Amino acid sequence: MSRAPISPSGYDRVAIVTGADSGIGKASAVALAEEGFDVGITYHSDQAGAEETAKLVRELGRTAAVRRQDLTRPEEAASAVDELAEELGGLGVLVNNAGTGSSTPLLEMDFQEWRSVIAVDLDGAFTCAQRAARRMVASGRGGRIVNVTSVHEEHPRVGSGPYCAAKGGLRMLTRVLALELAPYGITVNNIAPGEIATPMTGQEDELPEPGSRPGYPIDRPGDAREVAAAVTFLAGPSSSYVTGASLFVDGGLGLMGPQAGGALKSGEWREG
Repeated sequence: MSRAPISPSGYDRVAIVTGADSGIGKASAVALAEEGFDVGITYHSDQAGAEETAKLVRELGRTAAVRRQDLTRPEEAASAVDELAEELGGLGVLVNNAGTGSSTPLLEMDFQEWRSVIAVDLDGAFTCAQRAARRMVASGRGGRIVNVTSVHEEHPRVGSGPYCAAKGGLRMLTRVLALELAPYGITVNNIAPGEIATPMTGQEDELPEPGSRPGYPIDRPGDAREVAAAVTFLAGPSSSYVTGASLFVDGGLGLMGPQAGGALKSGEWREG
């Protein structure tokens, strides 16, 4: 693929956020709308949640479009990126947020469960990024790809084998994409959240409670809007010299080791 010139007008003010029916995806879609982006929203099963996100985007004066996306079939699911880009009239930002996990020890896990998590968390991120990047390259205006990984892109966790493998793989995929896409004015970065109060962690609509996580340096879960603020930074013009990076939004959890930090029942470790 030949190198295209980068337009001085900047990339399209259109963002697609996968898995934007709740949690980090929903908060990111709204935050991007606040920054002046029209937003494409995908969901797997919660259509009502996706439509609620779209409503919030429209209330901010931006256009929203919604598509169902089943990332267990990643090649087919990536067509949602093209459909949303066509409907919204371009594509400047992709946020690969959709994800799933498991809690089965590896020795007890069947291959289908392994493949399902890898398909959603790694294969789907690849196929969506590929579709988005092809459009950004063709436009000649550059763009941004932001992949939502986890502290487990670096730190292992018992019972989360395919999730950790997928997030670690996505970290390296991000770095290779950053190298390959830099000539086209496209940056590719990761957001690596710690424990965030979302439906995925069983904390739907709960405000993070200070003091509730004594083993974390900042002793509470994060808020989805705190992650969304990092997403909008990496999606925006101020991050133009940042690519191939992982931005940890984890309250310092990685400093402790997430597995051990989450198991501490007191803050005595702070005393040295």
